[in-house]
Amino acid sequence: MYFSYAFLKNVHRWQPYSLILREAHNWGMGLGLPRPCPPALFEPKSCTYTYLLADVKSKEAIVIDPVLEMAKRDAALVRELGLSLLYAANTHCHADHITGTGLLKKLLPGCRSVISRDSGASADVLIQEGHSLKFGAFALETRSSPGHTDGCLTYVLNDKTMAFTGDALLIRGCGRTDFQQGSPETLYRSVHQKIFTLPGDCLIYPAHDYTGQTVSTVEEERTLNPRLTLSMEAFVRVMNNLDLPKPQQIDFAVPANLKCGIQDSVV
Repeated sequence: MYFSYAFLKNVHRWQPYSLILREAHNWGMGLGLPRPCPPALFEPKSCTYTYLLADVKSKEAIVIDPVLEMAKRDAALVRELGLSLLYAANTHCHADHITGTGLLKKLLPGCRSVISRDSGASADVLIQEGHSLKFGAFALETRSSPGHTDGCLTYVLNDKTMAFTGDALLIRGCGRTDFQQGSPETLYRSVHQKIFTLPGDCLIYPAHDYTGQTVSTVEEERTLNPRLTLSMEAFVRVMNNLDLPKPQQIDFAVPANLKCGIQDSVV
């Protein structure tokens, strides 16, 4: 059985780990589902979602997009649940927070940092389109989805029931394209060719949300996303005229994240 654990922030407020575990298990078993999927671990300053995935039998786990300030929380959860964290994987080189991968490596020996080879960042494992990260009986398959940055990845569970889309595809939105090698044309193609081609009921878990939403589906975003239902030409016009402020942490977050697996270099 596969599962993810989370603070039930939006639905049940903040709750103890033990209650999260029990509710996650009961939620899935009560519905006859093998994959209970509660909302994600949350970091409020950058509104970042971190996902902890594990195989129940082997206890092998992966964490996606950890945040430095929350790494001790994540490590405590891994220990409490008796998991073995194999990988701390980033969907891309973030500009709005420093990754927690380096600190997690110190706190949980044996954990390896992961990022796209195209990101230009340092990590233990540099991956590209088609690579798989295995944990127990499961695996995350890698799809290259550049456009927000050159090194954006989407991690897809091997049965294609879930996709962790980073900033490429958000719920009713998408990542910006005005810095870090961003390209609206490339992002549009990435989402339509690499994410919207997944099954319609595949669950979408983004790296951020700013309105309290936690999950969508491929079909919802294909039909309801106000940007990505536009033509490419209209999408490019929208993205080129967002006029957004510079991310507050970009000047120190990006240099730190380029050394995402080397904690001594970032703190």
